[in-house]
Amino acid sequence: MAVNGFITWLCNLVTRLRFTDVETCYKLFRRSLIQEIAPGLKENRFGIEIEMTAKLARRSKQNGTRFFERPISYQRRSYEEGKKIGWKDGVSALRCIVWYGLFG
Repeated sequence: MAVNGFITWLCNLVTRLRFTDVETCYKLFRRSLIQEIAPGLKENRFGIEIEMTAKLARRSKQNGTRFFERPISYQRRSYEEGKKIGWKDGVSALRCIVWYGLFG
């Protein structure tokens, strides 16, 4: 299992959602949902993916918000082509899963 697969699995476990790729960077929300959580968002970089997912998952239990996935296609980039994610982002994602998934 690749690192992203492990991060997705752990995030799904903590949030009780079923995503195939939590770090996809393509997300679509109703404006009202984002306006509710935006003032409290703290993360920069790729941790924002986990923070938003965990906070919206918590709200979904309260207000019945549903999550859907749609397939996307993309071509992976190398670091030479501009890929920006690294091992530190993986560690940050794990920290975010624990913090936002368990504590809010």
